[in-house]
Amino acid sequence: MTELPARPWHPSYQQVGIAPKLQALPYRNLAELAHECCRKWEAESKVKAAFSCVVPNGMNGRLSFAEVDELSDAFAGYLRAVVGLKAGDRVAVQLPNSLGYPVAALGVFKAGCVLVNTNPLYTETEMVHQFNNAGAQVLVMVDMFADKLPAVLAKTGIQKVVLAAVSEFFPAIPGGIVRGVQRYWNRVLPPVTAPHIRLKDALAQGRATLAKAPARTYWEGVGRHDLALLQYTGGTTGVSKGAMLTHDNLINNIQQTRAMGVSHMAPGQECVLTALPLYHIFAFTANLLGFLSIGGHNVLIPSPRPVQNLQRAMENYPVTWMTGVNTLFNGLLNEEWFVAYPPKTLKASISGGTALHTMVAQRWRELTKTPIAEGYGLTETSPVVSFNPLTGTPRDGSIGIPAPGTDVRLVDDQGQDVAAGAPGEIWVRGPQVMKGYWNAEDETARVMHNGWFATGDVAVMDEGGFMRIVDRKKDMILVSGFNVYPNEVEDVIAGMDHVLEVAVIGVPDGKTGEAVRAYVVQNPDHAREVMPADVIAHCKQHLAAYKVPKLVVVRDELPKSPVGKVLRKDLRKAVAEEMSRG
Repeated sequence: MTELPARPWHPSYQQVGIAPKLQALPYRNLAELAHECCRKWEAESKVKAAFSCVVPNGMNGRLSFAEVDELSDAFAGYLRAVVGLKAGDRVAVQLPNSLGYPVAALGVFKAGCVLVNTNPLYTETEMVHQFNNAGAQVLVMVDMFADKLPAVLAKTGIQKVVLAAVSEFFPAIPGGIVRGVQRYWNRVLPPVTAPHIRLKDALAQGRATLAKAPARTYWEGVGRHDLALLQYTGGTTGVSKGAMLTHDNLINNIQQTRAMGVSHMAPGQECVLTALPLYHIFAFTANLLGFLSIGGHNVLIPSPRPVQNLQRAMENYPVTWMTGVNTLFNGLLNEEWFVAYPPKTLKASISGGTALHTMVAQRWRELTKTPIAEGYGLTETSPVVSFNPLTGTPRDGSIGIPAPGTDVRLVDDQGQDVAAGAPGEIWVRGPQVMKGYWNAEDETARVMHNGWFATGDVAVMDEGGFMRIVDRKKDMILVSGFNVYPNEVEDVIAGMDHVLEVAVIGVPDGKTGEAVRAYVVQNPDHAREVMPADVIAHCKQHLAAYKVPKLVVVRDELPKSPVGKVLRKDLRKAVAEEMSRG
């Protein structure tokens, strides 16, 4: 396999005003980035608040850039001087979007330690696997799920537990009301029976040590190529694995992410709505690190479900940017309050994580009068690989062009470049590509090929370097020898007004090897009822016969990941169980 003779997307950069060469940020590590940016934007940002956390009833708390800097310094002091961690030790942070999250995460970096992002909704089994695999010694956890601690601590090497509240750092009155509702109305605060310390107490202990050892002494020796983050994959291809992301990976991807939105970004003036969880790599890099680096105001939503939870935040803050997945944007488009009063200050939105359906993109632009662009990335690439520019003609269905500094090739099963316009697996090379999987050399060797990361996603590329995903290899459906890509079928069905959501999988079939099955959810705001026969008839109008679903199942909801991504694997698992019962 030869090197790429050309990069066909470079002329596309010129058309939208993007420099093909990646400009390096002047930071040795993420701790220095956090400290320097907090100092800069405390003085210069027009938004004044660095982070706000807004609960569904509108009650909120906020932290300034100076407060984030000081509090994360204190947490670094706690980890190093009080707990006794060393540089490179792992700290698990298991928090929803809340003010405690940036304090803890940035504090881990300032301590010279490695952050292990953990989903708060993980089961005890999932927690035990991840903590043991990562070798985590400290756990920062939301107190809503502290009832899991006794079982988890007995099976892991966790030495210290720091508990934080969703309303951490709220003013006394709204914070007390939120806690009261959680404890007495919603009953979501279990008794804590395991040894622990509260975050504010840990910060007080850490703050007391900084006179002897300032926080910067812990990060001064951390280099760009040192490990910063263990970001665990969703486990869609087996046991969850920890992608090793360095400071350099993430700092470069911040720049690559900013390149995507440079035409619609004014440093020190943006307000981003963060509904996706910060423990997910998309929001972690784009929202937390990216908007911190430009002095933006991050409005954190602890839980975006139901989607009405976003209403008060969108009404009370001048939101200029949004990131999300297809289901989030689609959900907002079906909310009466959002349709009646779309955000007036919005500049742009970015969709990732899963395909942005054409109908959703078109409706979003029509309603908000702002661009929405789909990007593409993976945990292993920090995550951004490619993006659609926000200027020019929208390219619905495309994942855009490779980010500056990124090389992409499409290859066949033998690792050879495919012909122009032919589908091939996406291989990526660039400064954002992980070092490998933590303690999994065999898995690393399976996906890394002489510096190229094999994504497992199949795409086609046009003459301008714009790519279109046709699907993951394992999701492809083989019908009588013909390839059927679920994204294509889903996009057609999503064009029906009375369909709210759709997922397509392949199921075993005695005649054709596999058959296409579609799962659809009724749009509650549409009077017309979803009928399987109508869906099939609609597909016959837009798809070749072998792509048309053989069976359409109407469901109340589809299985989703914590970030709203429809889980086809859960649907396939249910089919397998169904067939095993005969």
